[in-house]
Amino acid sequence: MPNPKPTSSNAPSFPQMEEEILEFWDKKEIFQRSIDERPENKLFVFYDGPPFATGLPHHGHLLQSALKDAVPRYWTMQGHRVERVWGWDCHGMPVENMIEKQLKLGSKRDILEYGIDKFNEACRSSVLMYDQEWRKYIRRFGRWVDMDHAYKTMDDSYIESVWWAFAEMYKKGLVYKDFRVSYYCPRCATPLSNSEVTMGHSYRDEKDPAITVKLKVVGEENTYLLIWTTTPWTLPANTAVAVNPDLTYVKVRVPEKNEFWIMAEDRQNEVLRDYIEKDLSGQNAYGQPVHVERRLTGKEMVGWRYEPLYSFLPLPKDLEAFRVVDMPYVSAEDGTGLVHTAPAFGEDDFNASKAHKIPVLLTVDDEGRMLPEMGVYAGLPVKQTDSLIVQDLKDRDLLVSESQIVHSVAECYRCNSLLMYKAQTAWFVDIDKMRPKLLEAAKKISWVPESFKVGRFGKGLQTAPDWCISRTRYWGAPMPVWLCDQCEAKKVIGSIDELKTAAGGKLPKGWDMHRPGIDAVEFKCECGGTMKRTVFTFDCWFESGSMPYASVHYPFEQREKFDSHFPSDFIGEAQDQTRGWFYNMHVLATGLFNKPAAKNIVATGMILAEDGKKMSKSQKNFTDPYELMDKYGADALRFYLLSSPVMQAEAINFSDDECAQLQRSVFGLLWNVRQFYLTYAGDERVEISKPRSMHVLDRWMFSRLEAVTKEMTEKMDGYELAGALRPVRPLVDDLSTWWLRRSRERMKQQQDKDDALDALRTLREVLLQISKLLAPFAPFFAERLYQDLDGGKMSVHLDRWPKCDERVIDERLEQDMVWVRGVVTAGLEQRVQAKMPVRQALAALQILIKDANEVDRLANRHDLLSLVKDELNVEQVSVELAEDKQVEPWSIMLDVNLTPELKKKGFYRELVRHVMQLRKQSGLTPDDTITLAVGSEDQDLTQWLNELGPAVQAEVRAHEVRMDLDMQSEGIEVFKWEDKPIGLKIG
Repeated sequence: MPNPKPTSSNAPSFPQMEEEILEFWDKKEIFQRSIDERPENKLFVFYDGPPFATGLPHHGHLLQSALKDAVPRYWTMQGHRVERVWGWDCHGMPVENMIEKQLKLGSKRDILEYGIDKFNEACRSSVLMYDQEWRKYIRRFGRWVDMDHAYKTMDDSYIESVWWAFAEMYKKGLVYKDFRVSYYCPRCATPLSNSEVTMGHSYRDEKDPAITVKLKVVGEENTYLLIWTTTPWTLPANTAVAVNPDLTYVKVRVPEKNEFWIMAEDRQNEVLRDYIEKDLSGQNAYGQPVHVERRLTGKEMVGWRYEPLYSFLPLPKDLEAFRVVDMPYVSAEDGTGLVHTAPAFGEDDFNASKAHKIPVLLTVDDEGRMLPEMGVYAGLPVKQTDSLIVQDLKDRDLLVSESQIVHSVAECYRCNSLLMYKAQTAWFVDIDKMRPKLLEAAKKISWVPESFKVGRFGKGLQTAPDWCISRTRYWGAPMPVWLCDQCEAKKVIGSIDELKTAAGGKLPKGWDMHRPGIDAVEFKCECGGTMKRTVFTFDCWFESGSMPYASVHYPFEQREKFDSHFPSDFIGEAQDQTRGWFYNMHVLATGLFNKPAAKNIVATGMILAEDGKKMSKSQKNFTDPYELMDKYGADALRFYLLSSPVMQAEAINFSDDECAQLQRSVFGLLWNVRQFYLTYAGDERVEISKPRSMHVLDRWMFSRLEAVTKEMTEKMDGYELAGALRPVRPLVDDLSTWWLRRSRERMKQQQDKDDALDALRTLREVLLQISKLLAPFAPFFAERLYQDLDGGKMSVHLDRWPKCDERVIDERLEQDMVWVRGVVTAGLEQRVQAKMPVRQALAALQILIKDANEVDRLANRHDLLSLVKDELNVEQVSVELAEDKQVEPWSIMLDVNLTPELKKKGFYRELVRHVMQLRKQSGLTPDDTITLAVGSEDQDLTQWLNELGPAVQAEVRAHEVRMDLDMQSEGIEVFKWEDKPIGLKIG
């Protein structure tokens, strides 16, 4: 890519420039070269979590792509070989839901009628529907990743490795099949794991009935246990009442009912609020006294029996129902202190049933409807039975109170149906058994943010329930479990060869690794029965969590590669993956290899719309990221995301304006600096040489550069990307608004060519190093800058990350320059107050310093004071000891009295400024010379013009200056000095 010709444009088209860079990368195969040119024995391993391809990329996807591109680019520049292979998550409910909508299928029953084979084929065909669109976004974003050889979780090779992982976990006793309670979606008709719900923040506020119900105690006249529930539909499944053995309960007589009600003592006022307006020693609403007949502990009630509310289903003969049991989770914080227990529909309830051998009554079918045996409620969706059951209890005088409650309830993260807890047969990973090893392995992981190590992730491991990994669905990796239809023997298969051997050496024609093809594989059991595959498919998170080995078909292929690539050096995703991919991969890696899956993990935050709400296409509250890239460039978007608090797992409100502002403040400024260098370097190659310039500005600039290089390197080594980018903007500002401002004249002047060359060398070296520092984050601009300054490699991305030269860092000088700029700022403020423009020369500036030692030191820093003198346009700068009463470390006094000689100098600068503006308006380059005609009708100004002629001629690069311009002639430029017109004309 040749250097562009110098242009006067200050507003380049960054998007167009980026498109040109993309073509260059493609043509020269820079991405592949960046891998091939690094040694095979110096690896940096990165795992890419697979996204679903069921929609277009959004800001969240591009945030992850920015992270997953910047880190590998950095480690590549550090000399590591970093392979990057894309992956697709192909299975699961996202795909199934999409196909159900397309085919207008409303339930599992509809899918079965349509045909599993046709349904799964539709899923398979749709999986990569947006593949080309993703490629378009990812390429335009500047992310380097191999999408041509992407692993796909639906590939047979991938599924076989998933089988192997499951079989190994089974051999180790880390997975088991059980009948127990877990989340269940009635519309999707499948269990879900707790992590799927918590990860997706899948909760919504719902209004439900809150009722208190009476249960008649057997053997006690007119005595009732009071229970409270927000799910009346579960009452037909009630088989016990749980109490806390240590709580105090009361038996209260309610006169108008002539009944005795039992509840927790601490709950009586709340439970009886409709019956008692005062305390228990006062009067009730009907004016009759209410008495506490008895106080007793929960332990005393254990074993009591009560009459069932309903008896639709038969009870097992060996289990006793409708009795009081003790459970430690019961409290008096809400309800009545006696807990309605329906073991089929609650985790605590189910645990109570196991502890006390209470029967489980499953009253609901797979679609969340009441079973045919449920009388008048048969066939109804459960929530539709709530009001009917409440009315039935009211009619039977068993309803004590009724109200409404708004509470947070779980919903399906894909179809948004309300979830229920439901007892079902499923497969689980035994997290409880693995917990010590999971916690130990987690100690080896470094996190960004660091708090996640013991906080969000660590605490999650401490409390995580067993992981439900089976689904009763269709489009997913099939679980490799075969069951005998006679003796119920079980066989877990770990490979295709093992399955073929079990099937007698031959698999059925047309079989495949998905349903229904895999279901056709049957074989004989030792008992003579037939082994048939279970109906379950895997939780797609089990599949994606198997990515480290399944993506390379381990252990069937590439053993050495896997061994050298595990665990990974780095992974990164959004913070919700602490309960998703991060968690699932950690569980499987620990179970299989007793290692964490990654050494370093970066968790990012959430991107919200500018109004603080969730980004929504329907609300149109965000700009499509591709449109943003076409408008501001991908670099601006990348830099904005990578430098934001979202990289520390905080939420941000995305702002298009802030993205645009960043483009101007970083890339716009650097582009102008680059343009200045190209203009004054011209066709001459400016060689970088040692020793470097000793000019105070150059020494300061190199110190700043190396200090930033050191900070960025340390932050990137620690995966703190936002921290790495934090010093970039101040550095760019220092380079543009201070170094270049004070060095511009050095490069323009002809008197000291060595100093001019030093300034150009400094600028080239600084810009080249900045191009390398920016390369991982803003790869397009970095490439353009590197190419324009003739970097040493074919591409900046083939070059090495700058190694900090700490010998160059001069903290004292940097502090002094901060002081210099502070003095200048204060001086400029005093000029504004005195209404003295900077072009007007002033006599003196006095700097008063409180510290005597600093007075002596700074008074001898003529190089620094010269900067102050030039910037403030004063004839003299002095440093003196301040009076004792001065509080501040330093202060200044600016002499604003004007002499005729000072006025003439001010006039000179004003004249030069207007001539230079004319040069610029005429499109002249710095090398072009001019003829200049100047005129004035004022005799004093005419005298000044004659005196200043030679200096003006040299300053504005004129080969001729005439001071006899006719003020009445046409085509002249006129400006005023103290209300006196001066005419200018250049040619």
